[in-house]
Amino acid sequence: MTANKTRGRRAALLLAVITPLVAEFTLGNPPLRMAWLLLLWIPIYGAGVVLVRELVRRAGTGWTGVLLLGAAYGIVEEGLALQALSSPTIYGAAGWAPRILGLNSAYAELQIPYHAVFSAAIPILLTDLIVPSLRDRPYLGRLGTCVAGTVFVLGALLLRVTVVTSIDPGYEAPAAILAGCAVAVVLLTAAGLRLKPRPGIPPLSPPAPVAAGVFGAVAAFGYLALLFPFGGATQPAFTHGGWVIVPMSAAAVLAVTAAWLLRHWTAGGLWTDRHSLALASGALIAHTAFGLISNTDTAADRLGLAAVGLVMMCLLALLGRKVTGLPRSKSNDEQFL
Repeated sequence: MTANKTRGRRAALLLAVITPLVAEFTLGNPPLRMAWLLLLWIPIYGAGVVLVRELVRRAGTGWTGVLLLGAAYGIVEEGLALQALSSPTIYGAAGWAPRILGLNSAYAELQIPYHAVFSAAIPILLTDLIVPSLRDRPYLGRLGTCVAGTVFVLGALLLRVTVVTSIDPGYEAPAAILAGCAVAVVLLTAAGLRLKPRPGIPPLSPPAPVAAGVFGAVAAFGYLALLFPFGGATQPAFTHGGWVIVPMSAAAVLAVTAAWLLRHWTAGGLWTDRHSLALASGALIAHTAFGLISNTDTAADRLGLAAVGLVMMCLLALLGRKVTGLPRSKSNDEQFL
């Protein structure tokens, strides 16, 4: 029992470190020279996603729960801590697309699914593959879960009083926006802890792992490129004015299509750990490639992110030698959606 507790704590710590590395550093945001920011992000990112995993494992809602609670996490970070979902100045996001109900619409469409996938699902998946003996059970006991929740709240407050005061000083979201974000977090969390995958989903034969990796890369790069202005653009996909609805709609269709395919590919029992790792690897490599295009301003920053990407690919390759291509019996915790 003591050995299991120790392994669980080590796995939780591993997940806490992996999460901000995946979500921030492999995108080049911030550049490698500002790696010290990891100390600010582990409390909110790390503890937050550990909390997500603990709650989902106890509820038995699998990847549906991870994605819904990951979206809730994104609203906590972007809507309540940074308050970037509603700020008229931060990141210039208010100019990306029309503001709806006081929210930066394109920024919200980009960031909430981004956190669900890159801040929650992929780090949890990678940690489960690294520590497969604990993949189907919580890492922590009740006390450890409460500690993770407390650190997460303190991390959100730390982000609010440090990062926000330097990049968006003076802005306070209206009470109605904060209340709306809080309600959304509660609803997503409740859904994520109650909605279990439905049985009887018609299966589709999954592609080969290499093809799954290509699929992950195309889906990730496409979603980011449709919504994040880059290359001198001021609106998503180089649109102007009301035409921004086109890339926003295309991104929504892409996300729904990817989710539908994954739901059916993983329903028949032929989806393996190799498929999962290939899917995540493709998404991460495309994610870093997009960061090289959009988030690096200097040659030093580009070299730094390229080095991060190279190390990441080597580590993914090493992990690939460990995982098997044998199908696992389906359970709520093994289905993607």
